[in-house]
Parts: sequence; structure tokens; C-alpha cells
Amino acid sequence: MLLPHDVDALIERSGTFGHLGAGARSALARRLIWLSLPGGATLFVQGEPSDGMYLLRSGSLASFAPDGSTDHLIVAGGIVGDVGQITGDCRRRTVRALRDSELLWLPSAAFAGLAADHASVLLATARTAVRRLRDSLADQRAGSPRTFAVLAHDPGVPARAFATRLVQALAEHGRSALIGPEHGLGRSGAWFAEREAELDYTVYLDTEGQGLWRNRCRRQADALLLPVLAAQQPAAWPEDWTRMAPDHRPHHLVLIHPGHDVAHGAAARWAATLAPATRQHHVRAGADIDRIARLVSGNGRGLVLAGGGARGMAHLGALRALGEAGHTFDAVGGTSIGAIIAAGVAMGWPVERMAETMREAFVSGRPLSDWTLPLVALTRGHRATRMLRRTFGAIDIEDLPIPYFCVSTSLSGEGKSVHREGPLWLWLRATSAIPGVLPPVTHGGGVFVDGALVDNLPTDVMRDDGIGHITAVDIRAGTSLTASIDEAISPSPWHVWFQRRRGIVRPSLVSTLVRAAMVNAEAASAERRALADLLLSPPLEHIGMLDWGNWRRAVDAGYAYTAEALNQPL
Repeated sequence: MLLPHDVDALIERSGTFGHLGAGARSALARRLIWLSLPGGATLFVQGEPSDGMYLLRSGSLASFAPDGSTDHLIVAGGIVGDVGQITGDCRRRTVRALRDSELLWLPSAAFAGLAADHASVLLATARTAVRRLRDSLADQRAGSPRTFAVLAHDPGVPARAFATRLVQALAEHGRSALIGPEHGLGRSGAWFAEREAELDYTVYLDTEGQGLWRNRCRRQADALLLPVLAAQQPAAWPEDWTRMAPDHRPHHLVLIHPGHDVAHGAAARWAATLAPATRQHHVRAGADIDRIARLVSGNGRGLVLAGGGARGMAHLGALRALGEAGHTFDAVGGTSIGAIIAAGVAMGWPVERMAETMREAFVSGRPLSDWTLPLVALTRGHRATRMLRRTFGAIDIEDLPIPYFCVSTSLSGEGKSVHREGPLWLWLRATSAIPGVLPPVTHGGGVFVDGALVDNLPTDVMRDDGIGHITAVDIRAGTSLTASIDEAISPSPWHVWFQRRRGIVRPSLVSTLVRAAMVNAEAASAERRALADLLLSPPLEHIGMLDWGNWRRAVDAGYAYTAEALNQPL
């Protein structure tokens, strides 16, 4: 049973009840019932009648949508079930414990009596419920992980050094501490709850694969970090992660490299020993651990670059201005030309190298110039494919030093496809495959084309990854296609040539296909733009979507606009 001062302290820390008067807090404490919920257990199921609300003392919970995806994380001090108390409706979501959790239950009857005696309790609960409904409509996730388990693959992994450095990095964002078996083995659940209540971030460490302590670390963690020596051949873990019951907590594979280079292929080999949704991180130096700390704690900074054809060269200017202003990024992603330039960022290339590489690839290389009989597309796609393979080599996405994704459109039923693994050149080819202009990419039975059709500015993907601050550079499609003649049939080629000499304008086949691919992107991007914390939209109306010869003007426009935007007072 909880001690009275524990209950009082928890109520005082609660965002919902912390501002109540002493009398209301005391009345609330007398009505609370202590519950223990093991990791993986269900608290309540969607559609059930509401039986009360719960205050989470320790552990973490998640709410699940009907499709099984998590849409809200509740951490210690959080409230769940408050909406049902106000509306009287059945449970809106299924809620499960992600790890061993302790809760304080306020039954519905007790809440009604408390609200009748203390109107401030009803008002505080209503405010929290309305805030949660508002945030859910804005599609914003709450509650980043606060407790982490570092579980070494074997005793040869320098997990203690990694965990120590991780705690130092987390200390930049809040009070942090490392707890190993020498401190925590044999302690009670109350002891762990007290330690976590005193801290913003708690890191539990197991280096030896000890059964009892390792299980305790797993039960206490909101997120799991799994360090391995990248150069070693994968071997069995103390746990069989591939056969364990579904665990909706974040899992992070940490590949520790002996030098300053990433060992290609190591991520894919080690990922095969873990659950499919495990994220990969590479550690080559201390700065990499700083980045991991920001990413796993919800403090990461993400960069999203939109598609836009030749206008996308403005990304290079925006990147230069961002770099000069001191902006760095922990994760990057994009669509079409934005994905290609974001890949250069993930490779760690300086802007000068990216600019020269992109000029050679798109201006000198002319990737859309291998015209062919249009049975599949207007071009063969050979030049575009060769350009991407020459530019990026044989590297896989999971081997990039900085976490990266790109978006393509699957024509095989899935719609949006987010690519985080596999050959980088292949998925860059897919994300930039303008339908009708470039042949689609076929892979594994699927057909993939330009991601701009479904998500030209994938800030939603970055937000779903738990990134704390998103910078997005949006390249709009610009002015609509126009024509200076009324017609409903296509004239002969000679007639078109003659009319063109007389200044009669009609859209070309390629421009029609490109513009058609971008129409839906414009409408959808309005929602995506709202998800960016820093949105940059350089004015590029003077540059055509296929006007690669004006690449320098696009770069300069991106730089001038971004430099001015960053100098504006907030």
C-alpha cells in the first residue's frame, strides 16, 4: 500500500490535480485505490463502459487504435480515463501497460461524489480532457520515454561506457541517472518508483545477461536500447526477440563501430536477430551518442525536404543558410528530389559537395533524356538509375550514419510506402519515378512510383517517429499550367510546331504529367506544413519544375529566403 506522502506528492505533481487546494487534494487521496498492472496487461478495452479514471504512479501505458497502432503514450504522473468521466461515454481506446506499472484508481462513483463536494476537481478534469481531445485532433503525441534499459548483447560489448555517456547526454535535457545491478538488484518496486519520480530520465543497465536483473531492467523501461559490436557476426541474444510477444515499446539497435566509418551490412545482419520494427543507430564517436540521446528521449531535431523537380535545388541553399545559423539535424527524410538531397545530408556530406554532386547528376547528367517508345514511360529510366547508383553507390539505408527515410507511392494496394532499409539508390529511384515520365520501380511484387502523389512533405512520418522539433523545406508546385488556345483534340506534330513558332502555347506532355503528379500533393501538403515547427517555403515561381538549367538561381533563392527567415524575430 502506498504511504500517504507518496499519494500527496503524486497528486501535487499531476498536471490535472496539482493546482487543487489542500482540502480537495486530501479528499481525492482518500478515494484512490492502488492497483498493480504487469507489463503487457490490458487496463481496459475500447467500447467498455467507463468505470473510473486512473493516475499513473510509475511505469508507462499506451492507448491503441482499432488497427493496433499506438496513438498515445502515458508516462508517470499522467491521467487516463478522464474523458469518459466527463462525457459518460464508453472507452474510446484500448489501454495496455507497456511495462510493469502502478496506478491509482478513482472509481466513477467516487469521482461523482468528489466532484459534488469539490467543483474544482470537476473543472480540473474537464480541462485535461478537453486538452487531450484537442491534441488528438491535432495528431500530436504526448509522453516521450523517460526510462531506458541498456541491455548488452554479451559481456564483450562496452555497454557501461555507452550507458554512462548516454546519461551525460540526457543530462542536457533533464535530471538523469544510471542504475546498474550494484544499485538496484533486490530492490522493491516502490524503490524504483521513487528513483524515477526524482529524475527526468532513468537509464537501467545490464552488461552480463543476468536473468533477474535483466528482466527487471526490461520491466522498468519505456524504451529498450540494445548495443552490439557491429564488427562481430550476429549471435543469439539472451532473449529471443523474434519470438517474444509483441512489445509496443520502442526498440533501438545500437551498433558500436571500432573506427569512424560505418561497417556496411552490419545493421541488416544484426536487425535479423530482432523484432522487425527495431530502429538502428550507429555509434562512431561521442557526438553520435548525443544524437541517440536526443532521438530516444523525444528531443531530436528532424529535417524534411519536399519534392519539386528542379525547384528542389533550392534545398541546397536552405541547407547552407541553416548550417550557417548553427542548425544541425538528428534525422532526415523527404520525397522525390527532397529525398535525394536528404540522402546527402544522411551521408554526412557538406553542402558544397552536395551542390556539385547534384549539378553533375541533374544538369550535366540529364537523367530524363533517354527517350524511348512510351510503352511503359517516356524514358527508359536507365540514365536516372545509373546516375543514382553512381552518386550513392551500394550503401543501404540502414547503414547511413544519420537516420533516414524516403517516401514512395505503392500502386500495389498499400498507398504510401516509407523506406528505412534496403538499397538507397533503389528507393531514391522509386521516390522520384514521375508516373509516365520514368518507369515505375518493381520490387518484391510491388510497383512503386513518385512519393509526391501521396506525401510530398512527409512531416507526418517524422512526427510519428517521435521527433521533438521538425524543420521542413516546402517546394510548392507553383502556378497552374495554362494554354493560349481552345482545343479538345491533339493536332498533328507539324501543326503543333507551326503554332509554337507563332507563339501559341499549350502544355507539353512531360509538363502535363509532372503537374498532374503534383496536384494532390499541393492539397495534402497543407496539413503536413502545419506539423512543422520551422517551415521554410522559398519563392520559386520563376523556375520551372524541369528547368534544371536554372539550378543556380534555385540554390540562391533558397539561401536568400532561408537566411532572411532565420533572422526574423520569433
